[in-house]
Amino acid sequence: MAASEGEGSKPEEKPEPASPSSRRAFVTNMVTFSLLLVAGGVASVTKALISPPASDTSNSSGGGVTTLASFPKVQVANVADIQLNQPVFFNYPFEEQPNILVKLGVKAENGIGPDGDIVAFSQICQHLGCIYSFQAAGSSPSCDATYQAPGPVGYCCCHGSVFDLTEGAAVIGGPSPRPEPQVILELDGSTGNIYAVGMAPPTVFGFDTGSSDISNDLVGGTPVT
Repeated sequence: MAASEGEGSKPEEKPEPASPSSRRAFVTNMVTFSLLLVAGGVASVTKALISPPASDTSNSSGGGVTTLASFPKVQVANVADIQLNQPVFFNYPFEEQPNILVKLGVKAENGIGPDGDIVAFSQICQHLGCIYSFQAAGSSPSCDATYQAPGPVGYCCCHGSVFDLTEGAAVIGGPSPRPEPQVILELDGSTGNIYAVGMAPPTVFGFDTGSSDISNDLVGGTPVT
């Protein structure tokens, strides 16, 4: 015969319901914990929105955007290889900064070489950032056959800015508000090697354009190798 309730075992005891005060404490703790999680999430999102990415300030050229501590010394040509009115193109100090080096055939401001006629300038027009071309005296740009260069100049086909390369790339025509930044060159007399060692103001277009602080030319690019 099956045992009746109470025979061979204790009757099952039901847990007492939690008191109202215990329920209130539990709910309060859960709400507090949820608020902390939400606050932490908001703080993380806010930090991501307002904090700029860390800058790579190393001098290495391992890729990425870099800030250089100073202008590097980079060989860009050799005197023996330069021909009259034949431009040499190079980037300096960043890959994003194209420059043009030319032997002008006439003595130029800050020119180097035996005749003081080798100069180099940023090739980015100071007007709106187009790339200008070199025009020897008497030549015409492909975009305007009616124009004849009065001397060795830089001519921008975008809007007609003209730079006198014998006078520090001074503006002699068109809308450019500034001369072109000159690349500071150094000649090794024993080897004939020509090195870029710095930039003269103003800053290269696109690197705090129009500033006289040339340290801006060293911020935010891929260093040449």
